[in-house]
Amino acid sequence: MTEASLSREQIQAYARLSPFELKNLFISLAEHAQRERPGQQDKSQVQMLNAGRGNPNWVATGPREAFHALGCFALAESKRVWTADNLGGMPEKHRAGDRFDAFVAQHPGMPGIGLLATCVSYALERFGFDKDSFVHELADSVTADNYPVPDRMLPHAEEIVRAYLADELFAGDPPPGDRLSLFATEGGTAAMCYVFDSLAKNGLLHRGDRIALMVPVFTPYIEIPELDTYGFDVTYVEASRFAEAGVREWRYPPEEVAKLEDPAIKLVCLVNPSNPPSLALSDRVTRQIKDIVRTRNPRLIVVTDDVYGTFVEGFRSLAAELPRNTLLVYSYSKHFGATGWRLGVIGLHDDNVVDDMIAALPQAEKDRLDRRYGTLTLEPAKMRFIDRMVADSRQVALNHTAGLSLPQQVMMVLFSLFGLLEEGREYKHRVRGIVRRRLALLLEGARMKIAHDPGRASYYVELDLLAEAEREHGPDFAHFLTTAYEPIDPLLRLAEKTGVVLLNGGGFDGPEWSVRVSLANLDDLDYLRIGHHLRHIFDSYVTEWRRSGPDTTGT
Repeated sequence: MTEASLSREQIQAYARLSPFELKNLFISLAEHAQRERPGQQDKSQVQMLNAGRGNPNWVATGPREAFHALGCFALAESKRVWTADNLGGMPEKHRAGDRFDAFVAQHPGMPGIGLLATCVSYALERFGFDKDSFVHELADSVTADNYPVPDRMLPHAEEIVRAYLADELFAGDPPPGDRLSLFATEGGTAAMCYVFDSLAKNGLLHRGDRIALMVPVFTPYIEIPELDTYGFDVTYVEASRFAEAGVREWRYPPEEVAKLEDPAIKLVCLVNPSNPPSLALSDRVTRQIKDIVRTRNPRLIVVTDDVYGTFVEGFRSLAAELPRNTLLVYSYSKHFGATGWRLGVIGLHDDNVVDDMIAALPQAEKDRLDRRYGTLTLEPAKMRFIDRMVADSRQVALNHTAGLSLPQQVMMVLFSLFGLLEEGREYKHRVRGIVRRRLALLLEGARMKIAHDPGRASYYVELDLLAEAEREHGPDFAHFLTTAYEPIDPLLRLAEKTGVVLLNGGGFDGPEWSVRVSLANLDDLDYLRIGHHLRHIFDSYVTEWRRSGPDTTGT
């Protein structure tokens, strides 16, 4: 199949797919472009450049080396208990700290051992942990010889990750006097599922309830509410401001944010910094949402997915500004190049409106929930929502086997400790520099403009081709595009003619004629090539428009 062989009706049908499924068509076309180029001897000149998915091509090596060094220590601890061939015992807690120090001294050249020792020393000094308890938690967990206990998150791990989130997502200034409790999950996607599921299971969201989405947004946040399970009535808060003629600002006008004043809206979901525009909420929008919660909609539940927060200097989550109303979702996947590890957390402050709302449910609902959780505790009414999510993640009956695997929690701890060290801060600045450099190269090749914004994470960029068409050539050219072609036509042409794979911004509930470019997963100069290809496709429409009629100057 080629783009030229598709009818307009077929293109319209494909456009209804999720962008992550539609990309398979683009990949197929791009692969075809690699294989068959009439008259082209060197087919390698058509290189498929897939900037559709945001899997980073960098890897944080230091914490991984520390993880493997810890594994060597843990196996030595195991063999110390039982010494038969291929048979060891559970690491022992008594004097584990002394044995760790001895192991470090005996293996000075082992990769990762220095960073591991630094991480342990830093944790002991900052958090005042008992050394034997902390070292044993690390060694026993990386060995993976036990179930997660507590199931929600290991105690030392929770305190370390809480500190990492406070530094990275709360700008080092967490809300005073209240604790953020954490649930370690199999990445941010699992966290999303658990949040929606438990809010429904606990009677806080019902089929047909009104929720809000701040768009554009990561596609699953659009698709989950539409499932038969939920069938929510969705209000869209749209980032529709323009910085200047034809340059979209991707910011939320006050009248859009004001939609959250409706008390019928029970929940609002956002990705912050956004996906795909990759912009952190402005202070103005944050203040407006805080004022809405204070005055108009005090029971509004906020779900904020802050996976890209580390890419913005001084980032501050809504979970820091609205601690009582906000469920925080964070994933380690992007910053540390760790999508395969599946590391995420859900954070909820101990003083929160979700628990208050459960306590205020009608008696019949309370009785139902007492029956649901009654096998886990003698006082199910006192069970906190974050612990209910843990139970719900295993259908309650399997709560005794709940929890993220212990090696995953150890990796999360080492990533967090690394991030708190000077080495981690240097790494963060290097990673930020990578995506910003790629953005500049993309725009140079495409000869396109975007609004300057200090809140830009630059992990993705969303380019509004229709706005660009009007900016460069006027409304006549924009009208030509919308009447002659479907919005995904540029992406089909890019894939078939140049081997470039991008995603359609409309699939993220952005403008239909926008395209999303991941700036994370290709080499730097590939983005210059993508920009050139995008400009070539854009200019091909201009040529067709000028040939289509006598007065097509746009003036």
